[in-house]
Amino acid sequence: MSGDNACSTHTIWVRSSGGFLVNYQEAMDYLTSLTKFGYNFGLNRIKELLNRLGNPHHELKIVHIGGTNGKGSTSAMLASILHSAGYRVGMFTSPHLHSYTERYRINGAEIGKDRVAGLIAKLRPHLEAMVAEGFEHPTEFEVSTALALQYFNQEKVDFLVLEVGLGGAIDSTNVVTPLLSVITNVAVDHTDYLGKTIKEIALVKSGIIKPGVPAITAADGEALEVIAETCRKKGSPLTLVGRDITWGQLSSSLTGQRFWIRGRRNTYENLWLPLIGRHQLINAATAVAAAELLMDRGIPVNTGAVRDGLAATCWPGRLEIFHRGQEPLVLLDGAHNYDGARSLRQVLEEYFPDRKLVLVIGMLEDKERSRVAAELAPGASSVIVTRPDSPRAGNWRDLAGDVRRYAPEVYLVEDTKCALDKALLLAQPGGVVCVTGSLYLVAEARELLLGMRGRQQCLLKKN
Repeated sequence: MSGDNACSTHTIWVRSSGGFLVNYQEAMDYLTSLTKFGYNFGLNRIKELLNRLGNPHHELKIVHIGGTNGKGSTSAMLASILHSAGYRVGMFTSPHLHSYTERYRINGAEIGKDRVAGLIAKLRPHLEAMVAEGFEHPTEFEVSTALALQYFNQEKVDFLVLEVGLGGAIDSTNVVTPLLSVITNVAVDHTDYLGKTIKEIALVKSGIIKPGVPAITAADGEALEVIAETCRKKGSPLTLVGRDITWGQLSSSLTGQRFWIRGRRNTYENLWLPLIGRHQLINAATAVAAAELLMDRGIPVNTGAVRDGLAATCWPGRLEIFHRGQEPLVLLDGAHNYDGARSLRQVLEEYFPDRKLVLVIGMLEDKERSRVAAELAPGASSVIVTRPDSPRAGNWRDLAGDVRRYAPEVYLVEDTKCALDKALLLAQPGGVVCVTGSLYLVAEARELLLGMRGRQQCLLKKN
């Protein structure tokens, strides 16, 4: 997303087809250039590329996690549980907030920038050879996936928690045969690629379910019907979160929540999760269900590891709170679709019922802007519409028209820094500023809150 401009100045020698000196920024520039290939679904290119790399994914023990919302949080929780159990755990997620290296972690530690540069340099000759031999050029995400599988295989991780990029059946991560397949939930999103209805989208997402491989889902309704039928056809045992594993909240605060989980194997009392929002308890139960299925396969994970792993979970930019002294509290959340906005609204109502709310929102053009505005804008005293730092922002100003139906004050502020400054001024001490709508926007706001960017003069326009 952002943050990779301040790159490492270290360089490493890696021989490509012609031999060249590469550093991290050069590697990022090359990877960014691959976005010109856009979304080009199918598994033929990634299979061919991985075959040329020796099929590193065949050596990995993988938990494959997809779904519309919550798959990143669930991945982080499961990886933390397995780390607490004493394993060396890789995790591949996307997109990133500040640095591309965030996508590749082992026991929470990001890959080194020089390592990324080296891996990309060694992949490049294979990409060039594929094109020379008549194959389509792999996309940027396919190259990222191949890099992940190569890296984690080289590092000999005990387990890889692998997050689906987009959809399932046609996503480049779907070349793997995992130990478990997890689908957190299914909601309407990416309709240009996945389908217009819940059933159509669920069918694509259920494509990660492999014959005989146990599956877990927290989906319901029509989506659950599709997933259950896919499991039946493929002979995959299905664990349903909410039926086979249940949970309940004991207490909550701005620092997290206490709860219990009753699984098929164990009961976990008085658990702690340093993430807010009741929907995170569903994600936690999903992660514990996955841990228990690994236990069923003879992989030792004790109740202490579950407890410690959940308590150590960190997932920035998702209902993340910044609060400094007398300044207004700032809540960051990448709620980029209707279901995410609904969860965010519930958090705002539960945790901040009597506080003045100022909403900073920016959404990509291909998202359900009107439905998200209808969920979030009515509770705000003021709304600042801003532009996410993405080519897909399109006519970002159109969102103001949707917001104006519900909010008494609406401002158009293109620059994120200026939008955040304006929101802090409007909220005043005791109020709440909520920044949401796109992870691109959340990433930029988070950098500002962490003091990673300088101040500048702002021109504000009330709409």
